Amino acid sequence: NAVEPINSLKGGFNLIKDQYWLFVGICLVAILVGSVVPLGILMGPMMCGIYLTFFSKRRGLPIEFATVFKGFDYFGQSIIATLIHVVPILVIIIPSYLLFYVGLFLVLPGPRDEPDPSKLFFFIGAMVVFWLVIVCIMIVISVAFTFSYPLMVEHKLSGVEAVKLSAKAAFANFWRLLGLSLLSGLLGFAGVLLCYVGIFFVFPISFAALAMAYEQVFGLDNTQQSPDLPPPPPVFT
Repeated sequence: NAVEPINSLKGGFNLIKDQYWLFVGICLVAILVGSVVPLGILMGPMMCGIYLTFFSKRRGLPIEFATVFKGFDYFGQSIIATLIHVVPILVIIIPSYLLFYVGLFLVLPGPRDEPDPSKLFFFIGAMVVFWLVIVCIMIVISVAFTFSYPLMVEHKLSGVEAVKLSAKAAFANFWRLLGLSLLSGLLGFAGVLLCYVGIFFVFPISFAALAMAYEQVFGLDNTQQSPDLPPPPPVFT
């Protein structure tokens, strides 16, 4: 129960508001680059880069646009984590679509058969329940994966270790993370209503909220904090 959804959103917005447009550009470029290659192969490094910028900002360190590309330092392990996330979803989705179309083919009457509405209604009802179960499973998988990239960035964990620890922490905060996802989803839906382009303005807030949720669960190592002190005076010999 460490995650506080509303405070995460507020904290995320407060974190980036003074450099909001910079973070909009960072998230936009990261998502576009991450979408170039199928299966999210480049999305992993880009997500690591996004969290690097948020954590640097949180520590008071200077933010540069190029920081997002430092996520490629975690390229290999981020790919492993991404595949652990994507492959189970594909294993669920592909057979589900095949089952849907095969079932639809069997239910629809042939050219010489009399239509049977009861079969069609039963099939539709069964598919609604089936897809609700599939959606719930995918939500559980996605929630379990929430902290994987931040853990790689902060603690240099391998992809497998990051996913395991992320799942453990996420399930301990499942309903609160689900609430945070729903709130972020509402913001995203509002962005979609603005000719879809508005969703790109919501991405930085959503990612920043997840960064704050990570800090609520794991804390943040402040040994890299930039001190608010003037530089030392020159030394003359």
